[in-house]
Amino acid sequence: MKKIAYIEIDTHAEIAQDFMDLMQNSKSFSVDYYFSEKIKNQIREDSQTVHVSDSSMILDQLSEKNYDLVIIGTVHRYFNTFFAVSQKYNISIIVHNLNFSKISKFDLIKNIFKNDQIYRLKLLLKEGLFHARRTYEKASNLLILDRDLASGKLRFFPLFYTKDFEKKENENFTIVIPGGVSQKRRNYQKVFTIIQNLKTEEKFTFVFLGKAKDRELIDVENLSENLPENIKIIYFSERVSSEIFDEWMRKADVLWCPIQEEAEFFSNIEIYGKTKMTGNLGDAIKYGKPAVFPENYSSKLGFIIPEEENVINQFLKLKNFQYDFQKDFSREKIRKDAELLLNQLIST
Repeated sequence: MKKIAYIEIDTHAEIAQDFMDLMQNSKSFSVDYYFSEKIKNQIREDSQTVHVSDSSMILDQLSEKNYDLVIIGTVHRYFNTFFAVSQKYNISIIVHNLNFSKISKFDLIKNIFKNDQIYRLKLLLKEGLFHARRTYEKASNLLILDRDLASGKLRFFPLFYTKDFEKKENENFTIVIPGGVSQKRRNYQKVFTIIQNLKTEEKFTFVFLGKAKDRELIDVENLSENLPENIKIIYFSERVSSEIFDEWMRKADVLWCPIQEEAEFFSNIEIYGKTKMTGNLGDAIKYGKPAVFPENYSSKLGFIIPEEENVINQFLKLKNFQYDFQKDFSREKIRKDAELLLNQLIST
């Protein structure tokens, strides 16, 4: 049985959880997980394969076992540590922002002073910010979770599979908008306007499934106070737990994903569907839901549907939408595909 170390001491707990779920009871691979305390607290499973780690410990921990492959879930900080890991081990890195993975030293210096200056100076002075690009380049392979973004050294990493659960009929047609309620990542102002001007006798529930704060929280509070009885909205002012997220995603009739065309990471422009994957893609697969995306979002997947001008009528037409998620995204199929890739990464 081949041995893998999976490291997540930074950000993406949900992807670490997806990998754990997929590899559970694998007959081909034994996986040890190295998580920061923050990540470990967000993981559902607590087993002997999960180890608390941080940037000061990880090199020593890895040296205690002979790993065939080391997967790093996020390289958005601790660049000096991860560069040192890349020099000793066969590593693959999951890439979340393609432009950032290729950013030059000049642009890094320039961007330090655009935002979050104290934090970014800490990355420069204590965490080896200038090693960022070198770390990605040193990796044996770079992994991407969206097949449409894979090319060359950037390998598609099959990770998302469709959960098997019984879908119950909702009294209200339920539209879930998953993700943090922030105008930076999604066009919530457009969503608020559409709901506010909605004239229908149909019963709708709109669920803003992410923490709302600042201007967006005020807007959604105001919106909730001025709606007819047949239209209901649900929102959260605190971080949404994985249990609540799971509950509402299962209930959803349709996902509404009004993502912005552009996002920023380290003051660097990233384009959804071109240099950056949206987590809503994984949401649609995991819960087997049709998802309405902006018209300009490019996808070859049959359940990712371009938004029409009358999006409310479009939602209603999707009530009986059929797509065989289990054919393309069953757990066994995705695990088989993932294990095939992992074997290839080990032999690289």
